Amino acid sequence: MPAPRDPDLLVRVARLYYIQNLSQAEVARAVGTSRSNVSRMLAAAQEQGIVEVRINDPAGRDTDAERALMTRFGLDQAIVAERPRVPGPVPLERAGALAWGWLANEIKDGMTVALSWGQSLQAMVWAITADAPRAVEVVQLVGGLSSVASEITGQELVREMATRLGARYRYLHSPAVFASSAARDTMLRERSVADALDAARRADLAVVGIGTVDQGSSAAILRAIALDDQERREFEAARPVGDLAARFFDGTGRPVLGAVHDRVLALTLEEIRAIPTVVGIAVGREKVEGVAAALRGGLVDVLVCDATVARGVLKLDERMAGGPVIPAGGVGAP
Repeated sequence: MPAPRDPDLLVRVARLYYIQNLSQAEVARAVGTSRSNVSRMLAAAQEQGIVEVRINDPAGRDTDAERALMTRFGLDQAIVAERPRVPGPVPLERAGALAWGWLANEIKDGMTVALSWGQSLQAMVWAITADAPRAVEVVQLVGGLSSVASEITGQELVREMATRLGARYRYLHSPAVFASSAARDTMLRERSVADALDAARRADLAVVGIGTVDQGSSAAILRAIALDDQERREFEAARPVGDLAARFFDGTGRPVLGAVHDRVLALTLEEIRAIPTVVGIAVGREKVEGVAAALRGGLVDVLVCDATVARGVLKLDERMAGGPVIPAGGVGAP
């Protein structure tokens, strides 16, 4: 018979084993050799490129980018929606579904879950399905009555999530932004507002969108505050790159203080960071710089994003820190 490493024989053995689903013993009998030799021939077929093994993750996750993010930034978990190879759900929907898939296994009865707002959180909330009621309470991290579009305010998302889970919810009855810090401070003295913020501080888990300064709800916050020229210059001089729960931060993840900070009613970044598990969700190329800064500042423990954000963050951090971050074999105060 041909030599054990003969290409034609390797093709025949591979077809019998992988296509016709014969056992190695059956393949050995068919070609007149031993079972151990068949095992070696199958290995040789892979080595010579006759057989290629491809694993398609039905969850559609980029596991190489996930490992790289966890290694680089010390995350508890990274969940990355891979780039779609065929038409399918848009990245925002995929990230929302993956975020809920992770959260569904983490939420336990008796927990308090805190939410910010934004399109990414909206996508997660819309992905929620629950077979049985969850004995949890859903609360807000940031005020919800503002000029920001109602479909992405914290109040709307808190109520919708609680409804889908069969859970309880607590509103933070306050605007997100105020015309002055004095007005904000007056609202903070309201008992119901103080109690709602305390509930958020005691949360077991928080889910936040990671925003970009000049887009979406982040831009709406700045428009609502209506900074004067001097305040705008001071804000821009701090070089904000992103926000979560309407709290802006710079490229290292440090809070940007000043007029914007003093007119927002929400937990501070330090208070959010103190919550045991903070999950950040972000989708889109424009989120890369903000996500990278949030990770550098340790503002989130779990990141859910699309492959564009993941790869962009890793490349940005590589340029700043030096050294490859993706395995060579990887797939493309209030």
